[in-house]
Amino acid sequence: MTSAPVETRRTEAEAEAGAEPDGRRTPLVLRNRAFGAVWLGQVLTQAAVRMFQVGVSWWIVAYAVHDARGLASGVFMAACTLPAVVLAPVVAGAVARFAHRSVLRTSATAAGGASAALAVWAYGGGPPLATVYAAGLALATCQAFFDPCLTTSVPELVDDADIETATGFELSTQSLAGLGGALLGALTVDRAGVAGLAAGCAAAYLAAALLVASARFRTASTNPTTPTTGCAPAAAGPQRRTLRRILGELPYVRRILVCFAAANLFTAAVFVVIPLYTRSVLQGGGGTVALLEASLGTGALVGAFTGTRVPGRPTVAGACCLGLMALALAVPGLIADRPVVAGCLAVAGWCAGAVSVRFVALFQRLVPTADKPGFFAVMQAVLGASLPVASLVFGTAGDFLSPRTLCLVQGIGLVPAACALALLRSPAAAWARPAEPSGGAR
Repeated sequence: MTSAPVETRRTEAEAEAGAEPDGRRTPLVLRNRAFGAVWLGQVLTQAAVRMFQVGVSWWIVAYAVHDARGLASGVFMAACTLPAVVLAPVVAGAVARFAHRSVLRTSATAAGGASAALAVWAYGGGPPLATVYAAGLALATCQAFFDPCLTTSVPELVDDADIETATGFELSTQSLAGLGGALLGALTVDRAGVAGLAAGCAAAYLAAALLVASARFRTASTNPTTPTTGCAPAAAGPQRRTLRRILGELPYVRRILVCFAAANLFTAAVFVVIPLYTRSVLQGGGGTVALLEASLGTGALVGAFTGTRVPGRPTVAGACCLGLMALALAVPGLIADRPVVAGCLAVAGWCAGAVSVRFVALFQRLVPTADKPGFFAVMQAVLGASLPVASLVFGTAGDFLSPRTLCLVQGIGLVPAACALALLRSPAAAWARPAEPSGGAR
């Protein structure tokens, strides 16, 4: 007679812990409605901003500009990458000062409003290029607030035991959302124009705002981990050091960042080269752009999950990956075949994903815990600063050089960065392999 209540209590306890009766745990996004809603909002915003960038880049090259396609697309991509770099201090201050749900909701709503305004304008006729640039800049600005705020908000959405799982889940699905957006961007422009593209982005952003508004965020009093995320700057202030001092005490890490900043000048140009190559060399349409973007994104996603399995010292493994990426980016300059180009971009994406995971894990081990927030902020700024430069340089060069030549320049330009990385002498701590799980490293 007593076994039934005991069994009932066990089942209730399993349900509270998110476990199935056979011991399996329900995925975090299903058992935590608040995190699931905000995560879905992130998927929608990431997919929307990537869809807009890819779609407008293709619209510029294929429909809007005829004389200076490279420069026009390069200026657009530079405008889309500038906010995350220029506004980094403003974003950090806003995330620390205001309620995270308000920042997320306001960012998504503002992006939805900008997209809706562009859609209305475009339905009335072809929008001026400057208007589309302004919309891209507005969406990138909103996303520059949304992404870091969401990462900071994780402890307010999940229990302490689930923070690592939530962070890994968020980072891994970010690439997937970007891949989906890249697939839809050029195809949407071919079928519905800029008006349809902007309308789709507006729907995604406004849906994300509603999802964020429906989620319940915990306050500092109910979640003791919140102050460490930046919501209580006064508590973290005494431990904060200047970014120059942090990098000054980590010469090995500083040299790695310099190598990757130089490499980014050539790898980031792929987003400008793809539409130019599709239009001029492959004579393809939006479907070809979607194929090439999907190949690059799929490779990066696979690399993010398999990067920790790359053997060897980090600098040697990274140099080999950069060398392989150089080859993969240069081959389309010699062989203009659609399957070959797609395969090369998949390899290049895998190298980028693997390098990213391997070196973020290395930095997690080498950088002191108290310095990590400041270090990762400066890392994003250093690496991100090369994106607008690469977009402008390769975009302008695309008006004077063929896309096949640009591919060769990308490959050749990566070789010195790979050699410099291979010649770096690693400290003893860098030889240690991560203890896993890889989700935490990512």
